[in-house]
Amino acid sequence: MNAARKIKLPLVRSKKLKWGVAGCGNYLENTFLPALTMLKKNKLISVYSSDLNRAAKVAKKFNAEKSFNNFADFLNSDFDILYISSVNSNHHWQVIEAAKKGKHILCEKPLALSSAQADEMIEICKQNNVFLTINYVFRYHPLVIKAKELIDNHLIGKIVSIDTHFNTKYVPNDNYRFNKKESGGGALRDLGTHMIDLLRFFGGEIVNISGIVDNVIYKSEVDDFANAIVKFERGGYGSFNVSFNTQKAFNRIEILGSNGSISIDNIIANKFSPGKLSINLKSEVRKAFRKRANKQLYLLRAVQKSILKHEQPQITGHDGLVNIVLMERLEQQCL
Repeated sequence: MNAARKIKLPLVRSKKLKWGVAGCGNYLENTFLPALTMLKKNKLISVYSSDLNRAAKVAKKFNAEKSFNNFADFLNSDFDILYISSVNSNHHWQVIEAAKKGKHILCEKPLALSSAQADEMIEICKQNNVFLTINYVFRYHPLVIKAKELIDNHLIGKIVSIDTHFNTKYVPNDNYRFNKKESGGGALRDLGTHMIDLLRFFGGEIVNISGIVDNVIYKSEVDDFANAIVKFERGGYGSFNVSFNTQKAFNRIEILGSNGSISIDNIIANKFSPGKLSINLKSEVRKAFRKRANKQLYLLRAVQKSILKHEQPQITGHDGLVNIVLMERLEQQCL
């Protein structure tokens, strides 16, 4: 054999994850799609909106091949995974129709308007062998992951309490968030859903929830304030405070354990400052770490990796269902 002869190996090409997006609001245009463009092995194929001009504008801006205002035609285009960024009332039927077409789904929070809808969505996805995950971005922030690691390694001892805060200024307007039929609710459904997910991520399953859902400043169809305390199955308590009526809130996470405490600042409702993780352990000097991170980018990277490996992403439809059940229990107490 000629030693100089070259052996040709098959060319291995990394598969690209092809995306469709439905719903062309500000978050899609200004946060989600800019993050998607930062990732390799992803390609935006199709954009859907009930407004064809809006879909075409977004498609052109982000180099998508196709735009639609007909959802059935949109689903027939060639993409692997659908990001649903539409109004909450559209999540149910759009997830079901997408699952029947074999599309994997990343859905915005909350998953649905009701637990009954969420249950059906999960079942249809299961029947059609597609993965369903939810855009709970805070779980993917590196400082949140580090705090979870410290908890799981028992460095702060037994959890005593976990407190989360997400307060912002959002004056009622014609946005769907202030239409109860389209949103399902206000601050609780929009912001509280994130905080419930963080409480479950850090503290485990929740067995009891009680609190207040109310209008403190604005008199609109939906709540502008919610405050709740939860009990974890493994012991200890958690709480969250969310609102549409507050400016200059600290919006921090505090985790107290029997041997120490953790706080996380500047990752909730703050796009410009680096996040700060403070660790205060028994018999140790207090430590602080700072990290600037694009939460959406970290989530997309993780979802991409899972789907390309044909594995369920970390956050499941069941997480979305449990979240809605807890919000419904709290709302029922406040009728």
